[in-house]
Amino acid sequence: MKHTLSVLVENKPGVLTRVAGLFARRGFNIDSLVVAETEKPELSRMTIAVDEQDQNVEQVTKQLHKLINVLKITDLDPAGSVERELLLIKVKASGQTRGEIMQMVEIFGARIVDVTAEVLLIEMTGPREKVGAFIDVLAPFGIVEQMRTGRLAMSRGRKAT
Repeated sequence: MKHTLSVLVENKPGVLTRVAGLFARRGFNIDSLVVAETEKPELSRMTIAVDEQDQNVEQVTKQLHKLINVLKITDLDPAGSVERELLLIKVKASGQTRGEIMQMVEIFGARIVDVTAEVLLIEMTGPREKVGAFIDVLAPFGIVEQMRTGRLAMSRGRKAT
């Protein structure tokens, strides 16, 4: 089962290493990890996506609570949260295929952020599945390079995670 953990931590050196080390010691594979400062510069939020059983996630969550710089952990419910990924992708775009690629960009709600004679650099945000589908549609044109942020997630409504 997929789990998305929202972990509020003190914004201090070494916190990421300690959190990632805890997952490694427990034999967890982290599917994606996004860390950024919050609205308060002294705090950061880690969004950690794992594919594990509920009991294993509960164990690692208990261990995370013991880390001194960890302030709050929330296992986000997919129905009660919004998840997004950011994709930057370079696609080969000759004169013949450029129009077709631009049409796919429009259909998926992406946008072209850089153009050269041979390549289009495209930016897209959306749910993981939609980003994956967009990559699949662009693959036949020739992907030069791609970069994904991993899953970002936030609970719906006024409740802070």
